[in-house]
Amino acid sequence: MVEFAGWDMPIQYSNMRDEHTAVRQRAGLFDVSHMGRLEIAGPGADDAVQRLVTNNVARLAPAQSLYTMLCRDDGGILDDLIVMKSAGQDAYYVVVNAATHGKDVAWMRTHLGGGVGLDDVSEQSALIALQGPRAQAILQPLSSADLSALKPFHVARQEIAGVATSTSYVSRTGYTGEDGFELFVDSAAAPALWDLLLSAGRSEGLLPCGLGARDTLRLEAGLRLYGQDMDETTDPYSVGLGWTVKLDKGDFIGSAALRHVKESGAPRRFAGLRMAGRAIARHGMSVLCGDDVVGEVTSGTFSFTLGYGIATALLRSDVPSDAALQVEIRGTRAGAEQVPLPFYKRPATT
Repeated sequence: MVEFAGWDMPIQYSNMRDEHTAVRQRAGLFDVSHMGRLEIAGPGADDAVQRLVTNNVARLAPAQSLYTMLCRDDGGILDDLIVMKSAGQDAYYVVVNAATHGKDVAWMRTHLGGGVGLDDVSEQSALIALQGPRAQAILQPLSSADLSALKPFHVARQEIAGVATSTSYVSRTGYTGEDGFELFVDSAAAPALWDLLLSAGRSEGLLPCGLGARDTLRLEAGLRLYGQDMDETTDPYSVGLGWTVKLDKGDFIGSAALRHVKESGAPRRFAGLRMAGRAIARHGMSVLCGDDVVGEVTSGTFSFTLGYGIATALLRSDVPSDAALQVEIRGTRAGAEQVPLPFYKRPATT
């Protein structure tokens, strides 16, 4: 157990390799209640949320969600979010990162405008993620609706294991690169639901998983981690997330700066690296091309799925995509080949 953003969080329950492999091959269960959960509602909330974030929330149907950035006026990333459109007009459910929770709430309340309220429901609710190719088979007997009809980034309000609480939602989302679900329930119901899911999934090989496996899984899938891969000094284009910026939707916070970045070219670019031999790159290590430092590692690990070291890096935009690179690891240099992201993509289902 470690302290993380004010929460006691498990790094692992058994070991990272077993937990990681369970998610890739069977299923894993994560307690991610440390993530902040916010409700935004009131007359004008549609316009207010549209102005807050980079993606186009106007295209959301009720019970549909999207991934987006929260940016400063200068285009720096404050956080990456999931925004869900609630039933009816002018109501949203937003999931934010634990480490930026307080900062996000303060920023949103300052910029939402009159008549729009923000309710922080993080303490009253819990969030459990069931991830992996057997996730649907495990959850379906406990669900009151047909999960096969629930599309990615869609949300269904339904009973879970016979429990109907004020926040009983099932979302087809996750942070592992696998199919799976995130379950929103009242905090009082979460311990019993956790135990029930573990029991229901035992025959399918379900394992409880900690922060360690969550990090190795998301990195294999090429998913960014706020505070490592991006922060207020980076813009969405530089970290390969320009697709979340919809400049044609109208003005929003940071739109002028981001339009300039897009038109003039981002100063840096985000790259995947395959490390040579047994080398493992870590956050903050220098990336070299010849004798020139051309970037910095943002995340790195050993890929349990692929069997070699992988990393992501922010490089100068003028570094060729086929350039031979090296990472300086404790005074020595290890070869690094630039490769496309994601490192791992789950097999297509038939």
